[in-house]
Amino acid sequence: MGLRLATSEAIMTSSDGPKGRNGAQGGRGGVRGARCVALIGPFASGKTTLLEAILARTGGISRAGSIAAKSTVGDNAPEAREHAMSVGVNVADISFLDDKFTVIDCPGSVEFAYEGTLALPACDMAVVVCEADPKRVAALQVILKQLEDAQIPHLIFLNKIDVSQTPLRDIIPGLQPASAKPLVLRQIPIWENGIATGFVDLASERAYVYREHAESKIIELPSAIASREKEARFQMLEKLADYDDDLMEQLLADIPPPNDRVFDDLTKELKDGMICPVLLGSAQEGYGIMRLLKALRHECPFVEDTAKRHKLENVKSAAYVFKSVHTKSGGKLSFTRVLAGEIPDNATVTGGDGQEVRVAGIFTIRGEETTKCGGARAGDTVALGRLDAIRSGETIGVGKSTVTQIPVPKPPQSVLAIGLGLKDRKDEVKLSSAVAKLIDEDPSLTLEHNADMHQILLHGQGEMHLRVALERLMRKYGIEVLREKRRVGYKETIRSATEVRGRHKKQSGGHGQFGDVKLDIKPLPRSSGITFAETITGGAIPRNFIPSVEIGVRDYLTEGPLGFPVVDVAVTLTDGSYHTVDSSDMAFRQAGRLAMSEGMPKCNPVLLEPVMAVSIAVPSEANARINGIISQRRGQILGFDARPGWPGWDVIEAHIPEAEMDNLIIDLRSATAGVGSFTFGFDHLAEVSGRLKDQVLAANRAAAE
Repeated sequence: MGLRLATSEAIMTSSDGPKGRNGAQGGRGGVRGARCVALIGPFASGKTTLLEAILARTGGISRAGSIAAKSTVGDNAPEAREHAMSVGVNVADISFLDDKFTVIDCPGSVEFAYEGTLALPACDMAVVVCEADPKRVAALQVILKQLEDAQIPHLIFLNKIDVSQTPLRDIIPGLQPASAKPLVLRQIPIWENGIATGFVDLASERAYVYREHAESKIIELPSAIASREKEARFQMLEKLADYDDDLMEQLLADIPPPNDRVFDDLTKELKDGMICPVLLGSAQEGYGIMRLLKALRHECPFVEDTAKRHKLENVKSAAYVFKSVHTKSGGKLSFTRVLAGEIPDNATVTGGDGQEVRVAGIFTIRGEETTKCGGARAGDTVALGRLDAIRSGETIGVGKSTVTQIPVPKPPQSVLAIGLGLKDRKDEVKLSSAVAKLIDEDPSLTLEHNADMHQILLHGQGEMHLRVALERLMRKYGIEVLREKRRVGYKETIRSATEVRGRHKKQSGGHGQFGDVKLDIKPLPRSSGITFAETITGGAIPRNFIPSVEIGVRDYLTEGPLGFPVVDVAVTLTDGSYHTVDSSDMAFRQAGRLAMSEGMPKCNPVLLEPVMAVSIAVPSEANARINGIISQRRGQILGFDARPGWPGWDVIEAHIPEAEMDNLIIDLRSATAGVGSFTFGFDHLAEVSGRLKDQVLAANRAAAE
């Protein structure tokens, strides 16, 4: 289904720093409901592997699976397994020291990122998984900016620390430009022969040695790292003291703050979005997992905090739908986080547009099996059955009154499109229904029926995004489509004027056909459209036939002498004649079309191509590469400016022909390590001449044969 909930009932016990914090927090967790945490980060940073490590450590699975072996709990969809990447959000329930959590693993690829965007409002907190590599600052910045704008508390799990070649002293300053919040280092690694073998927790001042796929073991603080630990701890406390005057006074007086006070500050300042803590580990080896779980247990906000963030703290009931799945047999399932109140089975819920729907079953999910449950309360993440009228991103409430909607970003504009042709024409009716379900599951896909191009277009966020959509069409609905290149909306116009006469005369027994018109054809300024006028005097043509002449003229202009729709032409009917018996609407329609077919080739027709206004957002260091890409695509650079709210980024404005837009996103992402993006819209039509014109006309003739 693309999503999978794995449930762990493991209850673990372990010491965790100052006494008393476990019981208080755990007790509150049992009363206040499950918490929800997002795993989010750049592509290939190790999120799915981290989810496996968490499940293995909490007893949800007997051993961690691997992406290479296609055995992970997450990424269980065939498309994810085939491409070895997340193509949708994955969900898992865990239990740790009596506290329950739902973990949502969000796709790292920008092409599937909108599913993660829709899931984030359901979460109390996010764990940003990234590599200890300053070269990936731009990718990290995209993630952190999204969380900062949504005011979601978050920490960083610095993954693959065991293979990092960059000193931690250099990593944190290198990553800081990606975050608007201070990065607060919570741990420092213990190195032996260039390999991270353990860590020191700066809050508890304890040293640990890593044990593969097992809880780290407490050791004596190595004397070789003692001075570094004091330095790093003081730096951590300094950053916390920026938001705590009492702590600042203690530091100035050289009074060591108690560990409980440090933990409380870390919890409060994380929850309030003042800092971004940084933890270390290796998901592949299972390093740092227990420390991460303990941080989540103590510092993750509760569902009531999230409800307050969304201004839903005073409502009787509210739930947020973050994912829709159409199953083969069970109908539609809506994955939902309950933020306030309860949802009983068979309850009537109301969506954002006031639509009322009855819940047809509430389910918990383990693997690919659904288990019906009696209801859901605040904190729970469940699947609600048969909410066909409810879309992903909607906030619902129990009863017949609407609930304030949580603001959700609209799907990003598509950056790539392909034409859909059917291998079997019998699938034409099934196609629209199947694609509608795909779009319901993934709103960043769109379908367009382009009447001008006589083409059905599927729009998406990149090559892989569209490929996976076609694979799902085949797997889930048995519809095989032929992939076509998107056709360009070429037009044509004229440079010169002419006068022409068109006469349609036919006699074949009985009433004949007669229509005679004289037309004046002139070019118009660009973007003027098509105009038709008449200056008939003296009854040369009866008034009731004039509309038929216009119909004939416009019929012809749908495909001019070059084979493309005609624009920016003025046609005036100036004279003509008729026959009292043989003239008819059809005869004058044919006469108008005949006059245009004779006159237009004499008007010096020219080919026009659509030109797009494109805004490209990239890290400033990539400007030179992007300028080259624009030039290679016959583009014109109009200028650039700093991207508002994005330090170190620019927005380049350019005009690029529509014919050169295909695969622009591929080149752009290749030049920016996957973080570049663009928006576009039609700007104007420009004349095409020379060899390029000949190529376009030849291709159009070949397609028509």
